Amino acid sequence: MPVHTSVSSHHSPGKGAGLGLALASALAFGGSGVAAKPLIEAGLDPLHVVWLRVAGAALVMLPLAVRHRSLPRRRPALLAGFGLLAVAGVQACYFAALSRIPVGVALLIEYLAPALVLGWVRFVQRRPVTRAAALGVVLAAGGLACVVEIWSGLSFDALGLVLALGAACCQVGYFVLSDQGSDAGDAAPDPLGVIAYGLLVGAAVLTALARPWSMDWSVLAGAARLNSTAVPAVALLAWIVLVATVIAYVTGVLSVRRLSPQVAGVVACLEAVIATVLAWVLLGEHLSAPQVAGGAVVLVGAFIAQSATPAKGSPEPVASGGPERELSARRTAV
Repeated sequence: MPVHTSVSSHHSPGKGAGLGLALASALAFGGSGVAAKPLIEAGLDPLHVVWLRVAGAALVMLPLAVRHRSLPRRRPALLAGFGLLAVAGVQACYFAALSRIPVGVALLIEYLAPALVLGWVRFVQRRPVTRAAALGVVLAAGGLACVVEIWSGLSFDALGLVLALGAACCQVGYFVLSDQGSDAGDAAPDPLGVIAYGLLVGAAVLTALARPWSMDWSVLAGAARLNSTAVPAVALLAWIVLVATVIAYVTGVLSVRRLSPQVAGVVACLEAVIATVLAWVLLGEHLSAPQVAGGAVVLVGAFIAQSATPAKGSPEPVASGGPERELSARRTAV
């Protein structure tokens, strides 16, 4: 998704507003797992929670889809890829992982995506990457080993870890797809329109997978427990749809348009921190000191990997501009 084609210079007078929007987006996205996990624990299947989130957001964004109704004819592959990977794939894998491992761990594993993108660039596209980028990959992998406490024999649920890694792989597919047409300039499709249609495609795919007609709808009429506090399930769902999806997407798009990729990428990394802190405060999910330190290393490695300058002889759009710009644009996709 070529959202980054609309990014303005970091000298833009809107930089202050952009920072505020980016922080709001990170906060909104970071709270999605904390709101979703109580619904899953209350009896909803993770896929059903994903379907409710995506379908609800698609309904809210439907007017934008109508406004950009020419998009499916002009960019069908982009919309299909965005819906399948950035919406259905990422959310389904991430929410399924939440049912098995802590929120912070799931999100930190998803942050391996920038490192995996560089692996795609180096070994699949056979383009050189810088030493700084390679260092970022090593740091991210080492930090992840601490997060999952690999020395204790992977004490976390193995399937949960695989699902979280699946979310990261879906992000890689999104990044690679996003680089296609990145030099389209003014001809690039409106990002809000792409988001709207991506949500519609994702909702259609998830309807077939989740089969919502088999969902226990009575859970939404009851309460879910946020740590030790009973909260109306419908209130948590409203937060997921309106705040963690619609508002998060829109503020993410607007922030990317006002910030440099580097600044947007740094602020985006706060999502993992926010999610971990919220999970600690609201869900009582405590991480050990090595896990906290490992999480910090993952974020540092992810930032280095996505902000590294291109290696000599490397085409800029993927080896540098791709991961760097796309991680900042990712706020409009997850």
